Amino acid sequence: PAGVPRKPGMTRDDLFNTNASIVQTLVEGCAEFCPEAVLAIISNPVNSTVPIAAEVLKKAGVYDKTKLCGVTTLDVCRANTFVAENQGWNPNDVDVTVIGGHAGITILPLFSQIPNASFSDEDLEKLTVRTQFGGDEVVKAKAGAGSATLSMAYAGYLFTENVLKALRGEEGIVQCAYVESELTDAPYFASPCRFDENGVAEVLPFGELSAYEQQWFDKMMPDLQKQIQKGVDFVNN
Repeated sequence: PAGVPRKPGMTRDDLFNTNASIVQTLVEGCAEFCPEAVLAIISNPVNSTVPIAAEVLKKAGVYDKTKLCGVTTLDVCRANTFVAENQGWNPNDVDVTVIGGHAGITILPLFSQIPNASFSDEDLEKLTVRTQFGGDEVVKAKAGAGSATLSMAYAGYLFTENVLKALRGEEGIVQCAYVESELTDAPYFASPCRFDENGVAEVLPFGELSAYEQQWFDKMMPDLQKQIQKGVDFVNN
């Protein structure tokens, strides 16, 4: 990913000033030289850098919502791993839907939708918070040497591989991505998306939320909308 990683005590939003201008410059180049490419934005804070990319593309007159997505696959990988560990399953057999954004409480794993899974209230809270803040564990463990790199690279590979399969005409490619969306009041939102040979073919609904998940959803939305607006304002002001 282009940009700088986090250090202990930093949130993804603290990276904004450095990474915002890097993403802006890169996407200006994409707008000029490869305007029809599918862009997968993985530089943090993704909640803001995807709107930055969109505004740059709009200014250049080449924005296409089917060609721009934020990579939230690492949140899915973490959720799958933690659930598998908790339930005694193989992580390859788990596919958790993770919605919202890609930072702290804007990350919302929908554990209530996993078939045959059963969690205590305490486990549910732990798994949710760990999925949201798993990146902070890595930042602390690395003690200043950076943030998640190998796992982020793996997540980026999984996401890109699926996009490429769809571009080649393979059908039935569905994965979570942070895209322009009308599912909620937020103009960008992560949910399952179906990909085809043109990019994002369909933004799919995320299903029914449990009462517990609804609480997190209500808490998340103001933060997500604020982070989106920050990205929009960066390009336009």
